[in-house]
Amino acid sequence: MTFSVLARDPQSGAIGAAAATGSLCVGGWVIRGNPNAGMSASQGAKPSTMWGEDVLTLMAAGSSAHAAINAVTQSDSGAEYRQLAALDLQGNGAIYTGENNGNARGGRWEKDLVVSGNLLTDLKVLDVMVDTMQGSKACFEEKLIETLVAAQQAGGDHRGLLSASLLVFRPDNPPLTLRIDYHETPLTALQRLYEQYQDSDYQRWLTTLPTRENPER
Repeated sequence: MTFSVLARDPQSGAIGAAAATGSLCVGGWVIRGNPNAGMSASQGAKPSTMWGEDVLTLMAAGSSAHAAINAVTQSDSGAEYRQLAALDLQGNGAIYTGENNGNARGGRWEKDLVVSGNLLTDLKVLDVMVDTMQGSKACFEEKLIETLVAAQQAGGDHRGLLSASLLVFRPDNPPLTLRIDYHETPLTALQRLYEQYQDSDYQRWLTTLPTRENPER
């Protein structure tokens, strides 16, 4: 029901995720993040929000993405209906995909990058996502959005899309979370919302807020 991207920018220390789906509220259902742990995407035919949260808890305690995913998925009798991706703060990723998540399902991972999806039109969508994220010259947030757009142009979710989301943590900025929960063209709406976020007055206000580097500002 979903395709997602998790990424880390080693130059800035940013970590982030973006996702889109043919169902409602992908930001609430799928992507999670913790600046002390990494990013996760819990999706599938019967997604578990607990999976996404539990894998972050384990990574915050020192588990690698691979070990955390194994621990979370092995004890769940409904695992074959779910998919889980994780990226830790060292840029190492892992993916679990249950067999009951449609025919075109799976994931790809590289250093600092994990992409995953299910109910896709074709698995080439995943390769397009990797190529887009790695080849883009845009800023980190824009790369994540561009990767969703490229995925949908390559076929994306075979049902079309209804929701899209973006979540980014930077050491020198407040967290960014943008959600389009129900829209005929959610990726276009997400791009427009990000443009509003870039408004100069809004950006000036953000510089007055606490960050992880300056928590008492």
